[in-house]
Amino acid sequence: MKKNIKKAHCAVDYAFQRIGGKYKGRILWVLRDGCLRYGELHRAIVGITPKMLTQTLKELEVDELITRKVYVEVPPKVEYSLTDTGKELIPFISQMRSWGEKQMSGK
Repeated sequence: MKKNIKKAHCAVDYAFQRIGGKYKGRILWVLRDGCLRYGELHRAIVGITPKMLTQTLKELEVDELITRKVYVEVPPKVEYSLTDTGKELIPFISQMRSWGEKQMSGK
């Protein structure tokens, strides 16, 4: 998280400290088309536990890559969306996705 980033050895190290991990990139990718509610995110991210989703969303919010909007209504409604900084990452995640698909297909 931004506040807890260890001293980065280089810009690549800094970037991966902020977006590395099993779920951060996947969450950012899923949010690329617009805001989603917690339940929608949970269904979209295969294999993530509710605890891990909550923790990862908090980290992404602290790092200012996503925003959390709370609506005052019953039942409570919360939506998550990318910040401008988060949106800047989408082309890079797309390239990594393409690379991954190529590697997985063996080509």
